[in-house]
Amino acid sequence: MTIPKIAIFTDDAGWHGKQLQQEFKKLGYDSVFTSLTECRFDLENQKVPIFIPEFENELPVAAFVRGVAGGSLEEVILYLDFLHALKILGIPVYNDACAIERSVDKAMTSFLLHHAGIKTPETWVLRDREIALKFAKNELLNGNFVISKPLFGSQGEGIRRIEKMTDLPWITATHGVYYLQRFIKSAGDGFSDYRVFVINGEVVATMRRRGKSWLNNVAKGASCERVNPSVEMMNLAIQATNLLQMAYAGVDILEDQNGHLNVIEINSVPAWKGLESVCDVSIAELLARDVIFKISNS
Repeated sequence: MTIPKIAIFTDDAGWHGKQLQQEFKKLGYDSVFTSLTECRFDLENQKVPIFIPEFENELPVAAFVRGVAGGSLEEVILYLDFLHALKILGIPVYNDACAIERSVDKAMTSFLLHHAGIKTPETWVLRDREIALKFAKNELLNGNFVISKPLFGSQGEGIRRIEKMTDLPWITATHGVYYLQRFIKSAGDGFSDYRVFVINGEVVATMRRRGKSWLNNVAKGASCERVNPSVEMMNLAIQATNLLQMAYAGVDILEDQNGHLNVIEINSVPAWKGLESVCDVSIAELLARDVIFKISNS
């Protein structure tokens, strides 16, 4: 009997990929690490119109996306095309291309949150540097700090906090696009926010991240602390995840000094090693079980 195989798309399997692979194996499924950069459309082949390494003769029963490689606009569109095509062919893709498109682009995430009435920081996204500087100067004059972020990015890389006029040269563009956001001071002493992990419309784990500085990313040295989220926080995380139509997500929420909850970011390929270090739950097991459930119902 042939064991069904799942494709785990990644360019670096790492700890997370290995955790997933172990959990799929426990559930009776093989899984293979493969890269979207090595895929291609082969439209002469009626049975397997998408060439995926390790799946030359038969497409996977599901695809788990742990990473989409960077590249030119054409390259990234092609990688997402493969994910779109797999879904069209009836293969569960977790998270699918639509969810990744909405979340990896911070501009669209901010727009969708704002449009849905979900509290999120004031944001400006534009191409003109002079106008970007004008927005930043106005914020500084009104007593606000400004965050300059890459449009695409994660783990706090490339983020700057503009605190005074002499910091304005730090404002940088991502391929000509400026993404500016009002800095929000967190409630209490120091710096902190919350990572809420949602799977299939349910909050499965939550932690508070306390940053050594204003950046609360675990990759930047933030400490992790298990917390029991409020009903409001859980509902907000689920609402944000559903808005971007994600099967699972890591939702970053900050409580401001007025006690209001703000959605800072929604991650479609979230890490969970820091979360598991403080929460008594196997995220990989829950993810694997949800993927298998979707296979059974596809």
